[in-house]
Amino acid sequence: MTEIQEKPDTSDRTEARLAVAVYVEAELLRLGLQAMLPGLATVERAEQFSHPAVLERALADNRFHVLILSSSNSAPGSVNRLRHTQPGLRTLVLLDPADAESDSALARLPADGYLLREELTAAALDRALRQLAADEMPMPLRLGRQLLSQAGESAHLLPARTVRLTAREHEVLAHLVAGLSNKQIARHLRISEHGVKRLVSSVLLKLGAANRTAAVVTAIKLGLID
Repeated sequence: MTEIQEKPDTSDRTEARLAVAVYVEAELLRLGLQAMLPGLATVERAEQFSHPAVLERALADNRFHVLILSSSNSAPGSVNRLRHTQPGLRTLVLLDPADAESDSALARLPADGYLLREELTAAALDRALRQLAADEMPMPLRLGRQLLSQAGESAHLLPARTVRLTAREHEVLAHLVAGLSNKQIARHLRISEHGVKRLVSSVLLKLGAANRTAAVVTAIKLGLID
């Protein structure tokens, strides 16, 4: 894992330079991240932590943009506590194979983005960090399909609720379902990325969703989209 065969994708690269904190238990995974992160153009600095108390102090004293966690270190209570330690912190969870196959994994492991450990490469990590920097939610395709399938199956169990979206917000929601980035949505709608961000924020607020994926799931459950 320390030998990186695949180069990070350099297309459509964000200008962001991120400070990344890493908190994982598995030694092999730590070594792999230690080898990958310094070579990514998106990363300004990266620091490894092995104890939660030390990590909390570091988050309180330093400015980190992203916290990378293994699923074994991602209990909901600890993640929420770390988020409160530093407002605006983005969390990226590296899912174990068992968690990836679990129907309740994403519900049990709240985060701003997910990667599968067996699919972890420098390119995948670089892409996920750029998505987090752009306020998007990285998620493996099969996990996204699994989540949407669960939402569709449970749609009839959700109490009726009225959500009123404008025509423009419906357009943005459709593009979110398609998995488009803010830049791509801006091109489709012929508006600025700033305008897209405002529309996405409005959609999330009206749906009571914490992120884009949650918004899509809620929209499916409410029958706003097919």
